[in-house]
Amino acid sequence: MARHIRTPPPRAHWLLLATLLIAITVLLVLHAVIVGALGTEAVATVGPAAQVPAAARSGDPVIDARHDPPTTSRPPDKTLALTFDDGPDPEWTPRILDVLSRHGVHATFFVTGAHAAGHPGLVEDILAGGNEIGHHTATHVDLRTAGSLRTWLELRSTDLVLAHTAGVNTSLVRLPYLGTPDELDDAAWAAARHLSESGRLVVMSNVDSKDWRRPGVDTIVANATPKDDRGVVLLMHDSGGDRAQTVAALDKLIPTLKSRGWRIDTVSGSLRALGTSSSAGILDRVAGALLVGAVRAANLSASVLQALLVVATVLAVLRMLLLLITAGMHVRRTRRAPLPPVRAPVTVIVPAYNEAAGIEATLRSIMTSRHPVEVIVVDDGSTDRTASIVDSLALPRVRLIRQRNAGKAAALNTGLAAARTELVVMVDGDTVLERDTVGRLAAHFADPDVGAVSGNAKVGNRRGLLGRWQHIEYVIGFNLDRRMYDVLACMPTVPGAVGAFRRSAVQALGGVATDTLAEDTDLTMALERAGWRVTYEERAVAWTEAPATLGQLWKQRYRWCYGTLQAVWKHRRALVERGPAGRLGRRGLPYLLLFQVILPIMAPIVDVAAILGFLTGDGSTVWFWLTFLAMQAIPGVVAFHLDGERLAPLLALPLQQFVYRQLMYLVVIQSVATALSGVRLPWHKLERHGTARVNA
Repeated sequence: MARHIRTPPPRAHWLLLATLLIAITVLLVLHAVIVGALGTEAVATVGPAAQVPAAARSGDPVIDARHDPPTTSRPPDKTLALTFDDGPDPEWTPRILDVLSRHGVHATFFVTGAHAAGHPGLVEDILAGGNEIGHHTATHVDLRTAGSLRTWLELRSTDLVLAHTAGVNTSLVRLPYLGTPDELDDAAWAAARHLSESGRLVVMSNVDSKDWRRPGVDTIVANATPKDDRGVVLLMHDSGGDRAQTVAALDKLIPTLKSRGWRIDTVSGSLRALGTSSSAGILDRVAGALLVGAVRAANLSASVLQALLVVATVLAVLRMLLLLITAGMHVRRTRRAPLPPVRAPVTVIVPAYNEAAGIEATLRSIMTSRHPVEVIVVDDGSTDRTASIVDSLALPRVRLIRQRNAGKAAALNTGLAAARTELVVMVDGDTVLERDTVGRLAAHFADPDVGAVSGNAKVGNRRGLLGRWQHIEYVIGFNLDRRMYDVLACMPTVPGAVGAFRRSAVQALGGVATDTLAEDTDLTMALERAGWRVTYEERAVAWTEAPATLGQLWKQRYRWCYGTLQAVWKHRRALVERGPAGRLGRRGLPYLLLFQVILPIMAPIVDVAAILGFLTGDGSTVWFWLTFLAMQAIPGVVAFHLDGERLAPLLALPLQQFVYRQLMYLVVIQSVATALSGVRLPWHKLERHGTARVNA
């Protein structure tokens, strides 16, 4: 039985959630760096070369900058060192390897650490074909502008990746964005000196195929053909876009050069005295394995989250279409078949616990009803002046029943037992009814199959930003949904703020169940499983006091969500039942779980991906995010129009997505964690201020 007590909720899951979000953020940042979305493609322009030794710009493409003047070399005459940059690529590298194998030649592949980590099997294939691995930084960054720390990270991370994927430490390095030695400037020379100090050889090229421009096969072949018999290092690419022309040109170039007496080999093979690699140590191999695992996890996380963002957007579109279609059907149905008035008297039951702030306004609004009513106020052990205020009002047709605190459900059962009418309306102690609300609810019971009717609860204290956000949520998220539920005959909740019931139907169930915190949802589902129809009357308006602080809002929604999970689990057999129960189980419950539980649980992770997408300029992420927002704004305009509300509060909708919505997500996560941990949540009594009022 839900009493008004406090029990601390479980807290370990917040640490788990924070750890998960941090881990995912790190992986997504790593992925953004890998794909070049965080500034890794900043390229310097060629600057002055006053400090570059003449020997380095002499034209020999292999440079050892440890000496002064530097030592340079090139392949012997009629020898071509074939090199490929930017790979490995899962589509083009295997095709290039096939061409090399078919013609019996080998090449040096200058791989990036990011691509090697993402495709370790291709590195193994390169080596298995007798080819050579070179170093092309981790993310293809221009080392002229990278800075010492970034340069060290680029080189060291690639060393570790190659230690794991190739089992070697290579001394061959090619600087991104630099082709021939005459392009060396002071910044590039400083980078080359830094590389040589760690025992690395800078391999440039003196023949550039310019295949990256995709000028055509014949042009690539012409560019790649040496102009004389001097040995050359040829630059081609096996990644970075469509390399079909490169593959075709290579297949044509190799036999042409061979027919002219040229030898084609790797860099180290063409310079036979050059020692270029050594076996990697065990520590580097282990560290490389961990880094490769992190890169693959980052790529997988990015792919999964991109898919989730797409799925969330598609679901938002489908939900919007469903809401708009069913709203139109609901409007046409209510206009086409207006309900006849029902004059049977109605008992309004008001369960009250510490409702001194608003109970007078509630009772006076009920007594102005145009429909004949009597009122039963059940004081559930209040510790304030609730009961004395009801007594002092001395209103006709109002009965006060006092009981020890037993919870809202027990108070409702007390009221049901004391009622003398078949039709009852249940309202909260802070609710203000309009004059026609009771009559409009009662009219639905002209249909003998109707067991309950949901009213239209609106936020009465909507002046502040928090109240405005809740006002938007009530109009869009609650009342528009109820139109859909009404059309699909699968209403999951008649709100506790305002709802009407057939008393005999409720009593046949044994009254209002006390084993969940969402007694309104539990009762609604139980009625439908018993074969009763539950409908919605949008004109039966009741004004309720929404929480005025974030703390109070958290308590309310925590109880609602936790109680809803309890009710869904309790009535899970509706999934396999027939009739009204089957409609609830196969329409209402899946919708409830999908849009109120599953998607909110995933939302913080998707939001992290969306924020990073904005920061990195990912156009697809931005597009999906804006579409997602539009899918909420469009139903908002429709819902406000149908409810006769001014559209001005919708101006707060964008900000709601970044503050209010995040709070609602955390409420769902907290509720699910509490349910899974087996902790029973107590009733969270909200502080009332008596601020609910009619907003005409």
